[in-house]
Amino acid sequence: QVQLVESGGGLVQAGGSLRLSCAASVPTFSRYAMGWFRQAPGKEREFVATISWSGGSTSYRDSVKGRFTISRDNAKNTMYLQMNSLKPEDTAVYYCASKRGFGFPYVQEYEYDYWGQGTQVTVSS
Repeated sequence: QVQLVESGGGLVQAGGSLRLSCAASVPTFSRYAMGWFRQAPGKEREFVATISWSGGSTSYRDSVKGRFTISRDNAKNTMYLQMNSLKPEDTAVYYCASKRGFGFPYVQEYEYDYWGQGTQVTVSS
């Protein structure tokens, strides 16, 4: 069983930055690919970014490319999402997810095994 805990969400003005963290309670963290998803009010959950088990490969949805950066520290069992130049349309609950495996990329919800509870990100205009 993998437990994932997100943190770092909050309220920020448009153009601002936030850094989300996802702490995993599994000693074999480096055997998992990781991803970030988000769900805005009234919308379905959507893929944001994913990172391979080693951190050597990353993939993003088009709307966040150049603004968001996904990274991980396997020694700390933690994944991050640095979000810059935030826009009101980035407002959502952000979820981290884990997928045991060495493939890449994993961009579909059904591919992931474990999910965190989510952290709210609100961007005001």
